[in-house]
Amino acid sequence: MSRQDGTEMKLKSNADRRRVLIGLSAGAAVPVLAACGTSPAQAKDFPFQLSEAEWRRRLTKDEFYILREAGTERSFTSPLNDEKRDGTYHCAGCDNLIYSSETKYESGTGWPAFYRAEPNAVGTSVDYKLGFPRTEVHCADCGGHLGHIFGDGPPPTGKRHCINGIAMDFKPA
Repeated sequence: MSRQDGTEMKLKSNADRRRVLIGLSAGAAVPVLAACGTSPAQAKDFPFQLSEAEWRRRLTKDEFYILREAGTERSFTSPLNDEKRDGTYHCAGCDNLIYSSETKYESGTGWPAFYRAEPNAVGTSVDYKLGFPRTEVHCADCGGHLGHIFGDGPPPTGKRHCINGIAMDFKPA
C-alpha cells in the first residue's frame, strides 16, 4: 500500500489496513496506526518491549487491561486520585518517570489529573474508541496506554492529562 507521500507500507493484517484507511479518510497526511480502540503499544516499536506472555507475567490482570489493551478503570476507584504527598508517578509497566506531584491537581473527574507530563515521558496518538477523535496518552518507553489528554485543564498548559491510576506507581519523595 502506498502512503500519500509515495512511500510503500507493509501491513501485517486486515486490522492494520482498516486503521490506515481510517487515518487516510480523516485527511491524515500519514496514516493513523493507533485508532478505533487499539493501543499504541500494539502499533509501534518502543524502547522497552516484551512479548504478550511476558507482559501478562509482569503485570496484574487490571494493569494488563489498562496498559496493553487501552482499557479504562472506573472513576473514583484509584487510591492515586486522592494521593497528596510529594513524589513522582511512574509507568506501572516499565517504571518510566511520567508525572510529578508538582503538576497534579484535583480535576473532579475521578481520575488522577496532571497539567503536564515530564519531558519526553509520554507520547500521544488519536483514539476513535468512542467514535470521535480523542488524544490518547501513552508511555514513551513501553507504549502502555495511560489515559487521555483534554483541553480543559488549568494554567499554565490548559491541558488535563486524565490518567488511569492503575497505569502508574507512586514513589513518595
